[in-house]
Amino acid sequence: MQLPRLEEVGSGTQLVHRMSRSYLAVGLAYVASYVVLDKLSYIHPFAVFGITPWNPQTGLSFALILLFGRRYLPWLFAAQLVADLFVRRLPLPPTAEFPIVLITGLGYGTAALLLTSPRIKFDLTLSSRGAMLWLIGVAVASIVLVSVGYVLILLLHGFVAKDDLGQVFVRAFVGDLIGVMVFTPFLLIAFTRRQFPAPSWEMGALMLITLAALWGILSLSQPYRFQLFYVLFLPIVWIAVRFGLPGATAGLVITQIGLITSIELTDQSTSDVVAYQALMVILAMTGLAVGVLVTEQRQTQNQLRLHQDALHRASRVATMGEFAATVAHEITQPLTAIGNYARLAKLAVARNPPDLEAVAKASGEAIAQVERAGEVVNRLRDFISVGRVEAQSATVSTLIDEALSIFRPELDRRGIVCAKQLERDLPPVVADALQIEQVILNLVRNSVEALTNAGRNDGRIVIEAAMRSEKVITISVIDNGPGLDPDLAMQPITAFATTKRDGLGLGLSLSRSIIEAHGGQLHIEGTSSGVCASFTLPIDQDRSASS
Repeated sequence: MQLPRLEEVGSGTQLVHRMSRSYLAVGLAYVASYVVLDKLSYIHPFAVFGITPWNPQTGLSFALILLFGRRYLPWLFAAQLVADLFVRRLPLPPTAEFPIVLITGLGYGTAALLLTSPRIKFDLTLSSRGAMLWLIGVAVASIVLVSVGYVLILLLHGFVAKDDLGQVFVRAFVGDLIGVMVFTPFLLIAFTRRQFPAPSWEMGALMLITLAALWGILSLSQPYRFQLFYVLFLPIVWIAVRFGLPGATAGLVITQIGLITSIELTDQSTSDVVAYQALMVILAMTGLAVGVLVTEQRQTQNQLRLHQDALHRASRVATMGEFAATVAHEITQPLTAIGNYARLAKLAVARNPPDLEAVAKASGEAIAQVERAGEVVNRLRDFISVGRVEAQSATVSTLIDEALSIFRPELDRRGIVCAKQLERDLPPVVADALQIEQVILNLVRNSVEALTNAGRNDGRIVIEAAMRSEKVITISVIDNGPGLDPDLAMQPITAFATTKRDGLGLGLSLSRSIIEAHGGQLHIEGTSSGVCASFTLPIDQDRSASS
C-alpha cells in the first residue's frame, strides 16, 4: 500500500511518513497501546473469556492498517495474544484462542485493507460524507462477521450456551463497534490533520455540560436514566456544528471516557452498561454525521473563497492589461500630433531662410501636446481606477475646437474636410473637458479611418451640436463614409470588440464609459450616407439660468 500524497491529506500526514520509517518502533508502540487500552477498558467482563462493553483497541487496529498499510497486519495478531496474556491470563485453550485471534486479526485487517483499495479512494482525513459512510459500512460488516465467528468458536468449545448466543454476540458487536466509531476517526484526524479545536471557553463549557449531564443521568433512578440519555445529543451536536468533525471526534472520545468512568463510579449493572453503549453508538454516529457535513460545507465554502480570490486576481490582471491597452490607444493621438508638429518645424527650419516664426509655433504646439499626453494618462488612470470625473462648466464650441486643433494636421494630411454646425446660443455643459475632448477625438478618428480605408477622395466630417431638451445637449460626429459595419452594428459597445485590422477595440468602449460617467449616453447608427455617432451631455443649469 502506498501512503496518500501529502497534498491530498494535509501536512499532518508527514508525521505518518516519518513514523513509517521505523517499522519496529511503530509495531511495538501499537502493541503497547493495545494492551494499555485493553486493560483500561476491561470493565464488566462477561464470562471467563471477558467480553467487555467497550473495545477501543479495535479502533486502534483499524487506524494502524489505514495509516501504515498492510505490512503491519501481523502485529494485529501479536497485539491480541499479548493483551489476552497480560489482561485476561489466557482463559481459553489454544484450540480456541488461536482461531479467535486469527478471525479477529484477519477480519479487521482485511476490512481496513479494503478501505485502502484504490477503487474506493478512501480519504484518510474523513473530509467527505463518502469516506465516513465507507468507514461505518465496512466497520459494521466486519464487526458482524468477526462477532459471529467469535461466538461460534466459543459455542463449539462449550464456553457459551445456546441460550446466551444472542447476548454474547450483542456484547461483542457493540463493544467493537463503539471502539471503531469513537476511536478510529479520532486517530485518523490526529495523524492526518492535527486540527483539533484550540482550547476555548466554549469548548470547555460544552465538555463540562456533557460530563455533568452524564453524572446527573446515571445518578437518577432506573426509569429515567435511558430516557434522559438523549440530553447528551445537545452538546455533541453543538460541538459538531461549531467545530466540525475534529471537534465532534474529540467530544465523542471525552464523552465515552466520561460515560465509562461514571458507570464505574455509580456501579451500574452489566446489562445496563451494554444498553448505554448501544445508545452511545447512536450518539457517535449522529455526532460523526453532523461533523462531517459541517466540515464538508466549510471546505466547499473555502474552495469558493479560493475561486473568488482567483477570479479577483484575474480581474485585477485583466484590468491592468486593459488600462495599459487603453493608455496605448489614447496616447496615440497626442503622439501623432507631436510628430506632425515636429515635421512642420523641420520643414520650417529647412527653408531658406528658415521660418523661425513657424518653427516657434510648431515647437510650442508640440510642447503643449507633450503636456497633454501626460494629462491624458493621469486622467485615464483616475477614471479607470475610481471612475472620477472632474466636471466643470465648459462651452461646447471650446470642447470641439480643442479636439479638432489636435487632429487638424492629420485631417489636412489625409485631405478630409471637417466642419462644425453648432446651434446658436448653446448653453454651457457640465463636463470634464479633457475626457470629452478624448471622446470627440475618438469619434473623429474613427470617421477618418473609415473614410481612408474606403478610399474616399471627398471625405467629409461634420460635427453638430444642438439642444434636444432642456437638460441635455447632443453632440454628433457624422461622416460620409461607407457606413456602419454590420458585424459591429450587431454587437454592444464593449472593450476589445473591433472590426479594424489594427484596432484594439477600446476607443468606443472607453468613450461610452466616459459619457455614461457624465450622465449621458453614446449612440452609433448608420445613415443613408455614412455613420452618425452622437452623445449627450448635461446642461449647466446654474450658468444657463444666470445668462
